[in-house]
Amino acid sequence: MNVQHTEPSVRQQLARLDALREAIAQVIVGQRAVVEQLLIGLLAGGHCLLEGVPGLGKTLLVRVLGDALALDFRRIQFTPDLMPSDIVGTEILEEDHGTGKRYFKFQQGPVFTNLLLADELNRTPPKTQSALLEAMQERTISYAGTTHRLPQPFFVLATQNPLEQAGTYPLPEAQLDRFLLHVRVDYPDEAEERTIIAQTTGAAAARIMPVMSGDEVIALQALTREVHVGDELLAWMTRLVRATRPQTSDVAEVRDWVRWGAGPRAGQALVLAAKARALINGRLAATREDVHALAPPVLRHRLLLSFAAEAEQRSSDDVVAVLLRALPAP
Repeated sequence: MNVQHTEPSVRQQLARLDALREAIAQVIVGQRAVVEQLLIGLLAGGHCLLEGVPGLGKTLLVRVLGDALALDFRRIQFTPDLMPSDIVGTEILEEDHGTGKRYFKFQQGPVFTNLLLADELNRTPPKTQSALLEAMQERTISYAGTTHRLPQPFFVLATQNPLEQAGTYPLPEAQLDRFLLHVRVDYPDEAEERTIIAQTTGAAAARIMPVMSGDEVIALQALTREVHVGDELLAWMTRLVRATRPQTSDVAEVRDWVRWGAGPRAGQALVLAAKARALINGRLAATREDVHALAPPVLRHRLLLSFAAEAEQRSSDDVVAVLLRALPAP
């Protein structure tokens, strides 16, 4: 179904999405695929892991997204000495000046926000990483026997530097699986880089005004789940995910290159991401083009490669490319 034939309220919601992309483009030069994938993560109700070398504007991109959304935005700079209580919060002892009685009060941490930038997540120890990832999955914080709900919407954008390995704590596969998309941020082309240099060395950058509220984000997330996915397309996405498992895969390269394949959560992520991409592009039905575009960011962090793949310098993206060729779309 095309958006032109839908009711006015849906067209108005999609118009807000266009305004959001235009607002981001006022500051962020290029990186259209990266911006699209972040918006897909937002609409699908998931979280995104951004990976790229320093200086590519990962932190700036998240800040601009926070400025364009009328949402509470916070940043956590992850370091080796960061403790779980620095993220989720802690209890503090307070005194009632009227009665003189003392009591413990829960002081919320920076995770109690709508849009959270977890900068260099792989620089903090596993127990602190797990504190954040539990909040990402459950959308709640349990402390001293009390459950505290996080604000809605709740969207985590984590960054990590793929170059530096000394003093880092790589995320385990089970925790990587909590991220809907693994977004790769690449170098800009020459024209984009020239524009970036000109913009950032001249007058002050343009100020971004909020163009979308939290309620509008929640409404778009609900609309995303109503996007149609045909039975044949759903069956094909299921076969793609199941074909990543070397124990049952009919693809020879998968049996050689993969030690452990993607689980059912990958299928859920692929369907939701395809629905969100369709909506962003003004469609109310997902297509195979959506699946082709999103298979790499959905699957690349959910595949554990073998020593043979490392010896042949194969990546997860190579596995996904082979799968898409071996299992053509209906």
